[in-house]
Amino acid sequence: MAVAVKNWEKVEKNVGVLEFEVGADEVNQALDQAFKKVVKTVAMPGFRKGKVPRNIFENRYGVEVLYQDALDILLPIAYSQAVREANIIPVDRPEIDVVQFGKGETAVIKATVTVKPEVELGEYKGLEVEKKDFAVTAEAVEAELSNLQKSHAEIVVAGDDATVENGDIVFMDFKGFVNGEAFEGGEADNYQLEIGSGLFIPGFEEQLVGMKKGEEKDINVNFPEEYHVKALAGQPAVFKIKLNDVKRKQLPTLDDEFAKDISEFNTLDELKGDISNKLQEKSEQDAKNYIEEAVISKAVENATIDIPQAMIENEIEVLMNDFKQRLQMQGIPFDAYVQFTGASEESLKDEFRGQAESRVRTGLVLEAITDAEGIQASDDEVQAELAKIAESAKMEVERVKSILESRDPELSNLKNDIKTRKTVELLVASAK
Repeated sequence: MAVAVKNWEKVEKNVGVLEFEVGADEVNQALDQAFKKVVKTVAMPGFRKGKVPRNIFENRYGVEVLYQDALDILLPIAYSQAVREANIIPVDRPEIDVVQFGKGETAVIKATVTVKPEVELGEYKGLEVEKKDFAVTAEAVEAELSNLQKSHAEIVVAGDDATVENGDIVFMDFKGFVNGEAFEGGEADNYQLEIGSGLFIPGFEEQLVGMKKGEEKDINVNFPEEYHVKALAGQPAVFKIKLNDVKRKQLPTLDDEFAKDISEFNTLDELKGDISNKLQEKSEQDAKNYIEEAVISKAVENATIDIPQAMIENEIEVLMNDFKQRLQMQGIPFDAYVQFTGASEESLKDEFRGQAESRVRTGLVLEAITDAEGIQASDDEVQAELAKIAESAKMEVERVKSILESRDPELSNLKNDIKTRKTVELLVASAK
């Protein structure tokens, strides 16, 4: 496509105006495509639908009615090409100003573009890292054994006289009222809830503790001020509860039989030894992660960046989508989550804001160090990474490569991951 960049001028720190032209031939071709699309819906006396000649169509409606469709066809390709030629990296959708556009004319476009910020690196080599003890203790082994015991607990019906305790699983009918009126979504029959899960409005679960099977009770709570249903936000509510059943976890005895039942070991001591070995492996990985996080944090702290708000907002959306997917994998609909926790999509996004900014800042600094050090991903390193992925996925290397290239022809994401890993290794190796 004949695209010519006429000017790129910064108007703010991370915002500039990109002016470019698109040749008249490309404009006419886009108008041709737009006509073919639009004419399918046009009916005129004397012509079948979709068969109106171009000259008659333009005499009747004017060529201008095709301009928006033609721009929709032309702009994405032309803008991408102009961005490459100007050697800029946009981080958000541009604001487009069509200066000139017409049949047989060179199009003149101005795009206001938010671009990736420049990073002013500080010290990133020879950083001092505070030492931390990651030794495996006997207490840690016992705690892990206790977790295993709890994970293999049997869920049993508590006795009729049993009172609800933290960790119990209750089955209840409930109906909620605000100002004496029942509200939508505030009622359920035989609802299952683990006490201490934090799934309900703050203060709700705590008031179930001490109840017995068959007991009825009014629970008084306040909806959070930021509750997603505005009519309920900050309102006092009463939930009428009937406790139908109480179940609790019955822990197995920690002995050799337990070890045989849950593992390949014959004795509890052998199981403890295996737990200790695995904790040692985890401890070594934790120590590695700690040093990496420490040097990265210091390198980021020493750098100066003015991050465009658009980059943070985009990262918040990524975190939000990841969160919704995790809920879905747990079988929890997002609507149910916000209803019972009192959260809202906006309040969750506010919670993610700090994490999003940190992730963006860290990514920019690591990328800047990678560039400053001239770190690259060699063909051998790419091949080794493909082999590792193939082994993990139990697939042929060429098949893995083909799948990745179908989404990312240059394997840019894979190469960037390798370069980032090498950059972090550089920081760790030089740390004091």
